[in-house]
Amino acid sequence: MSSERAEGSSRNMNIPGNDQQPQPPSRYESQKRRDWNTFGQYLKNQRPPVPLSQCNCNHVLDFLRYLDQFGKTKVHLQGCMFYGQPEPPAPCTCPLRQAWGSLDALIGRLRAAYEENGGSPETNPFASGAIRVYLREVKECQAKARGIPYKKKKKPNQSKGNDESSSSSSSTMHFS
Repeated sequence: MSSERAEGSSRNMNIPGNDQQPQPPSRYESQKRRDWNTFGQYLKNQRPPVPLSQCNCNHVLDFLRYLDQFGKTKVHLQGCMFYGQPEPPAPCTCPLRQAWGSLDALIGRLRAAYEENGGSPETNPFASGAIRVYLREVKECQAKARGIPYKKKKKPNQSKGNDESSSSSSSTMHFS
């Protein structure tokens, strides 16, 4: 097999007489591109617009807070009579927020997209300690509000091949 093959495109490649088009991007890659474009649009809509090269962790935190308005996870406030109950018996007026797991996955995709689009790992605002602290606080707050402790899952000891090659992607938004 050729080592020049693009990741995720192993099927139907290098087979003589096979005229099929390359496989479409994976669900993860498509979502990563959508997330990256959404974040870029968010920066452009700021007043004044924020160039990607000047983006920092505060912009990322503002973006995460902005996304809360589109959340679907009920997070009970401390004064709510259902605070700490995983399955409340009646509706309440507590806000809907983005679930911690969704935010965590989003940051992972944006962190990868940042570097794939020319950003330096040393200046990656999605890899900032402030982002990790924010995510931990969201996780703990949501766990307390639902009365469910988050326990770290033990990963099975598997030896995965780490692909540390960072190739430039031809996505829409690049550093200027």
